[in-house]
Amino acid sequence: MSANYYSRSPPPLQHPVPTHPAFIPEPPSTPASPQSYQRFASSPPNQQYAARPQYHAPFQPVPHPPNPQQHISDFAAWGMNDTTAQFGMQLGHSAVAAGHDYVQKNFGGMIPVTMLKQHFNVSNSYVMRKLQLVIFPWRHKPWTRKVRRTEAGHTEWQPPRDDINSPDLYIPLMALVTYILVAALQNGLQERFHPEILGASATRALLVVLLDFLFVQCGCYLLNVQGTGQVIDLIAYGGYKFVGVILTLFAGLLNLGPTIYAIVFLYAFAANALFILRSLRSVVLPDSPANVGTVNPASRKRRITFLFLEAVLQVVYMGILVRV
Repeated sequence: MSANYYSRSPPPLQHPVPTHPAFIPEPPSTPASPQSYQRFASSPPNQQYAARPQYHAPFQPVPHPPNPQQHISDFAAWGMNDTTAQFGMQLGHSAVAAGHDYVQKNFGGMIPVTMLKQHFNVSNSYVMRKLQLVIFPWRHKPWTRKVRRTEAGHTEWQPPRDDINSPDLYIPLMALVTYILVAALQNGLQERFHPEILGASATRALLVVLLDFLFVQCGCYLLNVQGTGQVIDLIAYGGYKFVGVILTLFAGLLNLGPTIYAIVFLYAFAANALFILRSLRSVVLPDSPANVGTVNPASRKRRITFLFLEAVLQVVYMGILVRV
Protein backbone atom coordinates (compact mmCIF):
# COMPACT_ATOMS: atom_id res chain seq x y z
CA MET A 1 0.00 0.00 0.00
CA SER A 2 2.76 2.35 0.94
CA ALA A 3 4.76 1.30 -2.13
CA ASN A 4 1.93 2.34 -4.46
CA TYR A 5 1.68 5.71 -2.69
CA TYR A 6 5.33 6.62 -3.27
CA SER A 7 5.41 5.34 -6.89
CA ARG A 8 2.80 7.84 -8.13
CA SER A 9 4.22 10.98 -9.92
CA PRO A 10 2.87 14.41 -9.01
CA PRO A 11 0.34 15.98 -11.40
CA PRO A 12 1.81 18.37 -14.04
CA LEU A 13 1.87 22.11 -13.25
CA GLN A 14 -0.44 24.32 -15.26
CA HIS A 15 0.27 28.07 -15.66
CA PRO A 16 -2.75 30.34 -15.69
CA VAL A 17 -3.59 31.82 -19.08
CA PRO A 18 -4.16 35.60 -18.99
CA THR A 19 -7.63 36.60 -20.05
CA HIS A 20 -6.68 40.26 -20.95
CA PRO A 21 -4.10 41.27 -23.55
CA ALA A 22 -0.86 42.65 -22.24
CA PHE A 23 -0.71 46.47 -22.32
CA ILE A 24 2.56 48.33 -22.49
CA PRO A 25 2.29 52.13 -22.07
CA GLU A 26 3.69 54.35 -24.77
CA PRO A 27 7.03 56.01 -23.95
CA PRO A 28 6.95 59.77 -23.48
CA SER A 29 7.54 61.63 -26.69
CA THR A 30 10.52 64.03 -26.66
CA PRO A 31 11.87 66.26 -29.40
CA ALA A 32 15.13 64.37 -29.40
CA SER A 33 14.01 60.73 -29.40
CA PRO A 34 16.29 58.28 -31.20
CA GLN A 35 15.27 57.72 -34.80
CA SER A 36 15.40 53.90 -34.55
CA TYR A 37 13.10 53.46 -31.55
CA GLN A 38 11.19 50.13 -31.49
CA ARG A 39 8.53 48.76 -29.22
CA PHE A 40 8.57 45.21 -28.06
CA ALA A 41 5.50 43.30 -26.94
CA SER A 42 7.72 41.34 -24.61
CA SER A 43 11.20 41.73 -23.24
CA PRO A 44 13.87 41.17 -25.90
CA PRO A 45 16.13 38.20 -25.37
CA ASN A 46 19.08 39.04 -23.19
CA GLN A 47 21.41 36.90 -25.28
CA GLN A 48 21.11 39.20 -28.30
CA TYR A 49 21.85 42.32 -26.25
CA ALA A 50 24.80 40.65 -24.58
CA ALA A 51 26.26 39.43 -27.85
CA ARG A 52 26.01 42.66 -29.86
CA PRO A 53 27.01 46.10 -28.54
CA GLN A 54 24.53 48.88 -29.09
CA TYR A 55 25.39 51.96 -31.15
CA HIS A 56 23.25 55.07 -30.96
CA ALA A 57 23.19 58.03 -33.28
CA PRO A 58 24.68 61.24 -31.87
CA PHE A 59 22.32 63.63 -30.18
CA GLN A 60 21.00 66.20 -32.62
CA PRO A 61 18.69 68.91 -31.31
CA VAL A 62 15.66 69.59 -33.43
CA PRO A 63 15.59 73.26 -34.52
CA HIS A 64 12.53 75.18 -33.51
CA PRO A 65 11.14 78.05 -35.59
CA PRO A 66 11.61 81.47 -33.97
CA ASN A 67 8.66 82.58 -31.96
CA PRO A 68 8.14 86.36 -31.95
CA GLN A 69 6.19 86.13 -28.70
CA GLN A 70 8.90 84.21 -26.85
CA HIS A 71 10.61 87.34 -25.48
CA ILE A 72 7.26 88.55 -24.20
CA SER A 73 6.53 85.25 -22.48
CA ASP A 74 9.79 85.58 -20.56
CA PHE A 75 8.23 88.38 -18.51
CA ALA A 76 6.03 85.78 -16.81
CA ALA A 77 9.00 84.88 -14.62
CA TRP A 78 8.87 88.44 -13.21
CA GLY A 79 5.19 88.27 -12.37
CA MET A 80 3.87 90.03 -15.49
CA ASN A 81 1.52 88.59 -18.04
CA ASP A 82 1.74 89.04 -21.80
CA THR A 83 -0.73 91.91 -21.89
CA THR A 84 1.23 93.94 -19.35
CA ALA A 85 4.50 93.29 -21.17
CA GLN A 86 3.08 94.36 -24.52
CA PHE A 87 1.63 97.52 -22.98
CA GLY A 88 4.97 98.37 -21.39
CA MET A 89 6.86 97.88 -24.64
CA GLN A 90 4.40 100.01 -26.58
CA LEU A 91 4.65 102.71 -23.91
CA GLY A 92 8.46 102.66 -24.15
CA HIS A 93 8.39 102.96 -27.94
CA SER A 94 5.95 105.85 -27.69
CA ALA A 95 8.17 107.65 -25.15
CA VAL A 96 11.27 107.27 -27.35
CA ALA A 97 9.39 108.52 -30.42
CA ALA A 98 8.02 111.50 -28.46
CA GLY A 99 11.51 112.39 -27.20
CA HIS A 100 12.95 112.18 -30.70
CA ASP A 101 10.20 114.44 -32.06
CA TYR A 102 10.78 116.94 -29.22
CA VAL A 103 14.52 117.13 -29.93
CA GLN A 104 13.94 117.54 -33.65
CA LYS A 105 11.32 120.23 -33.07
CA ASN A 106 13.18 122.32 -30.50
CA PHE A 107 16.85 121.72 -31.34
CA GLY A 108 16.73 120.58 -34.94
CA GLY A 109 16.96 124.13 -36.25
CA MET A 110 19.93 125.08 -34.08
CA ILE A 111 21.86 121.78 -34.01
CA PRO A 112 20.96 119.35 -36.83
CA VAL A 113 20.98 116.05 -34.98
CA THR A 114 21.11 114.10 -38.23
CA MET A 115 24.48 115.67 -39.08
CA LEU A 116 26.17 114.55 -35.86
CA LYS A 117 26.67 111.07 -37.26
CA GLN A 118 28.55 112.44 -40.25
CA HIS A 119 30.95 114.38 -38.00
CA PHE A 120 31.89 111.14 -36.21
CA ASN A 121 32.53 109.29 -39.48
CA VAL A 122 36.31 109.05 -39.07
CA SER A 123 39.00 106.44 -39.55
CA ASN A 124 42.35 105.74 -37.91
CA SER A 125 44.29 107.19 -40.82
CA TYR A 126 42.18 110.34 -40.75
CA VAL A 127 42.78 110.85 -37.02
CA MET A 128 46.55 110.54 -37.46
CA ARG A 129 46.66 112.89 -40.46
CA LYS A 130 44.33 115.38 -38.77
CA LEU A 131 46.47 115.54 -35.64
CA GLN A 132 49.52 116.07 -37.82
CA LEU A 133 47.69 118.88 -39.61
CA VAL A 134 46.66 120.58 -36.34
CA ILE A 135 50.20 120.47 -34.93
CA PHE A 136 52.06 121.20 -38.20
CA PRO A 137 49.74 123.29 -40.40
CA TRP A 138 52.48 125.33 -42.04
CA ARG A 139 52.83 123.63 -45.41
CA HIS A 140 49.39 122.12 -45.86
CA LYS A 141 47.59 122.77 -49.16
CA PRO A 142 44.81 122.99 -50.19
CA TRP A 143 42.47 124.04 -47.38
CA THR A 144 39.23 123.91 -49.35
CA ARG A 145 36.67 121.25 -48.46
CA LYS A 146 35.44 118.66 -50.91
CA VAL A 147 31.82 118.23 -51.93
CA ARG A 148 29.91 115.28 -53.30
CA ARG A 149 26.61 114.86 -55.10
CA THR A 150 23.93 112.70 -53.53
CA GLU A 151 21.56 110.39 -55.36
CA ALA A 152 18.83 113.03 -55.12
CA GLY A 153 21.04 115.50 -56.98
CA HIS A 154 21.97 117.67 -53.97
CA THR A 155 25.52 118.65 -53.03
CA GLU A 156 26.90 118.13 -49.54
CA TRP A 157 30.26 118.12 -47.79
CA GLN A 158 32.23 114.91 -47.80
CA PRO A 159 32.62 113.18 -44.41
CA PRO A 160 35.88 113.53 -42.49
CA ARG A 161 36.88 110.01 -43.46
CA ASP A 162 37.22 111.14 -47.09
CA ASP A 163 38.34 114.75 -46.58
CA ILE A 164 41.08 115.82 -44.18
CA ASN A 165 39.86 119.44 -44.30
CA SER A 166 36.40 118.45 -43.05
CA PRO A 167 35.81 119.20 -39.35
CA ASP A 168 34.95 116.33 -37.04
CA LEU A 169 33.77 115.98 -33.46
CA TYR A 170 35.76 112.87 -32.55
CA ILE A 171 39.14 114.57 -32.04
CA PRO A 172 37.72 117.57 -30.09
CA LEU A 173 35.73 115.27 -27.81
CA MET A 174 38.66 112.95 -27.12
CA ALA A 175 40.96 115.94 -26.63
CA LEU A 176 38.51 117.44 -24.12
CA VAL A 177 38.46 114.24 -22.06
CA THR A 178 42.25 113.94 -22.26
CA TYR A 179 42.63 117.55 -21.11
CA ILE A 180 40.54 116.88 -18.01
CA LEU A 181 42.58 113.78 -17.14
CA VAL A 182 45.95 115.47 -17.74
CA ALA A 183 44.90 118.43 -15.60
CA ALA A 184 43.95 116.05 -12.80
CA LEU A 185 47.27 114.22 -13.20
CA GLN A 186 49.25 117.44 -12.94
CA ASN A 187 47.46 118.44 -9.77
CA GLY A 188 47.98 114.96 -8.37
CA LEU A 189 51.73 115.10 -8.97
CA GLN A 190 51.79 118.40 -7.13
CA GLU A 191 49.83 116.82 -4.25
CA ARG A 192 46.90 119.15 -4.84
CA PHE A 193 44.40 116.67 -6.22
CA HIS A 194 40.82 116.46 -5.01
CA PRO A 195 37.71 115.22 -6.84
CA GLU A 196 36.44 118.75 -7.46
CA ILE A 197 39.32 119.31 -9.88
CA LEU A 198 37.67 117.07 -12.48
CA GLY A 199 34.47 119.10 -12.41
CA ALA A 200 36.34 122.41 -12.36
CA SER A 201 38.47 121.43 -15.36
CA ALA A 202 35.44 120.25 -17.32
CA THR A 203 33.53 123.45 -16.50
CA ARG A 204 36.47 125.64 -17.52
CA ALA A 205 36.90 123.78 -20.81
CA LEU A 206 33.21 123.94 -21.70
CA LEU A 207 33.01 127.64 -20.86
CA VAL A 208 35.99 128.40 -23.11
CA VAL A 209 34.46 126.44 -25.98
CA LEU A 210 31.13 128.20 -25.43
CA LEU A 211 32.73 131.67 -25.40
CA ASP A 212 34.67 130.90 -28.55
CA PHE A 213 31.56 129.59 -30.27
CA LEU A 214 29.44 132.60 -29.25
CA PHE A 215 32.08 135.03 -30.48
CA VAL A 216 32.33 133.36 -33.89
CA GLN A 217 28.57 132.90 -34.14
CA CYS A 218 27.89 136.55 -33.32
CA GLY A 219 30.54 137.65 -35.80
CA CYS A 220 29.01 135.50 -38.53
CA TYR A 221 25.60 136.94 -37.72
CA LEU A 222 26.79 140.54 -37.84
CA LEU A 223 28.69 139.90 -41.06
CA ASN A 224 25.66 138.15 -42.58
CA VAL A 225 27.48 134.87 -43.15
CA GLN A 226 25.13 132.09 -44.23
CA GLY A 227 25.85 128.38 -44.19
CA THR A 228 24.35 124.95 -43.61
CA GLY A 229 25.58 122.97 -40.63
CA GLN A 230 27.52 126.00 -39.39
CA VAL A 231 26.91 125.40 -35.68
CA ILE A 232 28.46 121.94 -35.59
CA ASP A 233 31.41 123.06 -37.70
CA LEU A 234 32.16 126.00 -35.39
CA ILE A 235 32.03 123.79 -32.30
CA ALA A 236 34.38 121.32 -33.98
CA TYR A 237 36.88 124.02 -34.98
CA GLY A 238 36.81 125.44 -31.47
CA GLY A 239 37.66 122.04 -29.95
CA TYR A 240 40.94 121.56 -31.81
CA LYS A 241 42.69 124.00 -29.47
CA PHE A 242 42.79 121.26 -26.80
CA VAL A 243 45.47 119.45 -28.81
CA GLY A 244 47.93 122.31 -28.33
CA VAL A 245 46.88 122.74 -24.72
CA ILE A 246 47.61 119.08 -24.01
CA LEU A 247 51.10 119.44 -25.54
CA THR A 248 51.75 122.41 -23.28
CA LEU A 249 50.58 120.53 -20.19
CA PHE A 250 52.85 117.60 -21.05
CA ALA A 251 55.77 120.02 -21.32
CA GLY A 252 54.95 121.15 -17.78
CA LEU A 253 54.72 117.57 -16.53
CA LEU A 254 58.22 116.80 -17.86
CA ASN A 255 59.71 119.73 -15.87
CA LEU A 256 61.65 121.05 -18.84
CA GLY A 257 61.86 124.51 -17.36
CA PRO A 258 59.87 127.70 -17.83
CA THR A 259 61.66 128.61 -21.08
CA ILE A 260 60.79 125.36 -22.84
CA TYR A 261 57.28 125.56 -21.43
CA ALA A 262 56.80 129.05 -22.88
CA ILE A 263 58.23 128.02 -26.25
CA VAL A 264 55.87 125.03 -26.46
CA PHE A 265 52.91 127.22 -25.52
CA LEU A 266 53.75 129.88 -28.12
CA TYR A 267 54.25 127.26 -30.81
CA ALA A 268 50.94 125.56 -29.94
CA PHE A 269 49.19 128.93 -30.06
CA ALA A 270 50.72 129.87 -33.42
CA ALA A 271 49.85 126.48 -34.95
CA ASN A 272 46.28 126.62 -33.67
CA ALA A 273 45.86 130.23 -34.80
CA LEU A 274 46.96 129.41 -38.35
CA PHE A 275 44.75 126.32 -38.40
CA ILE A 276 41.71 128.34 -37.25
CA LEU A 277 42.48 131.15 -39.69
CA ARG A 278 42.68 128.87 -42.70
CA SER A 279 39.84 126.56 -41.65
CA LEU A 280 37.30 129.26 -40.83
CA ARG A 281 38.00 130.95 -44.12
CA SER A 282 35.74 128.39 -45.83
CA VAL A 283 32.96 129.45 -43.45
CA VAL A 284 33.42 133.22 -43.40
CA LEU A 285 34.65 133.59 -46.99
CA PRO A 286 33.27 130.67 -48.98
CA ASP A 287 34.77 130.14 -52.40
CA SER A 288 31.53 129.14 -54.11
CA PRO A 289 30.68 131.16 -57.25
CA ALA A 290 27.32 132.17 -55.75
CA ASN A 291 29.05 134.13 -52.96
CA VAL A 292 31.75 135.84 -55.02
CA GLY A 293 29.47 138.54 -56.39
CA THR A 294 27.44 139.07 -53.23
CA VAL A 295 30.43 139.95 -50.99
CA ASN A 296 31.57 143.50 -51.71
CA PRO A 297 35.15 144.61 -51.01
CA ALA A 298 34.23 146.42 -47.79
CA SER A 299 32.42 143.38 -46.41
CA ARG A 300 35.27 141.13 -47.47
CA LYS A 301 37.76 143.33 -45.60
CA ARG A 302 35.64 143.20 -42.44
CA ARG A 303 35.45 139.42 -42.66
CA ILE A 304 39.21 139.10 -43.03
CA THR A 305 39.71 141.35 -39.99
CA PHE A 306 37.27 139.20 -38.04
CA LEU A 307 39.25 136.08 -38.96
CA PHE A 308 42.51 137.59 -37.70
CA LEU A 309 40.82 138.71 -34.49
CA GLU A 310 39.52 135.17 -33.91
CA ALA A 311 43.01 133.78 -34.51
CA VAL A 312 44.58 136.21 -32.01
CA LEU A 313 41.98 135.39 -29.35
CA GLN A 314 43.23 131.81 -29.30
CA VAL A 315 46.11 132.87 -27.08
CA VAL A 316 43.59 134.06 -24.48
CA TYR A 317 41.55 130.85 -24.62
CA MET A 318 44.62 128.62 -24.43
CA GLY A 319 46.10 130.72 -21.64
CA ILE A 320 42.98 130.12 -19.56
CA LEU A 321 43.07 126.39 -20.24
CA VAL A 322 46.71 125.81 -19.32
CA ARG A 323 46.25 127.40 -15.90
CA VAL A 324 45.25 124.24 -14.05
